Amino acid sequence: MSTTQTRPKPTEHALPDDVLQAARAAYGKKATEVVALNLGKVSFTDYFLICTGQNRRQVKAIAEAIEMTLGTSGTRPEHIEGYDRSDWILLDYFDFVVHVFTADQRRFYSLERLWGSAEPVSVPDRPA
Repeated sequence: MSTTQTRPKPTEHALPDDVLQAARAAYGKKATEVVALNLGKVSFTDYFLICTGQNRRQVKAIAEAIEMTLGTSGTRPEHIEGYDRSDWILLDYFDFVVHVFTADQRRFYSLERLWGSAEPVSVPDRPA
């Protein structure tokens, strides 16, 4: 069972441009199960962008692509964790946090369940 099957239906709320750019970069490296959560006023950040890579090498490639894509417009993460193991890489951009997981780590940590009060937001399958 996919972690996204247990979530409420995503809203059509427009994502901020940086979050959408990060999703495009993730899709460009073949990320799967890309989910955005609007954390609103319940958290230290506004959005989580969560995605999955097939293996550690792909997780690292996805995270690097997101960093490079956002970096071209001068957006740099405030904090980065996880490159040493590459089974869960966290990129903290202050207004949003990107989580790139292997499938096993994503199931284990189950952020969608943990942040169950957050509003899921539609991420286009392949953002234009």
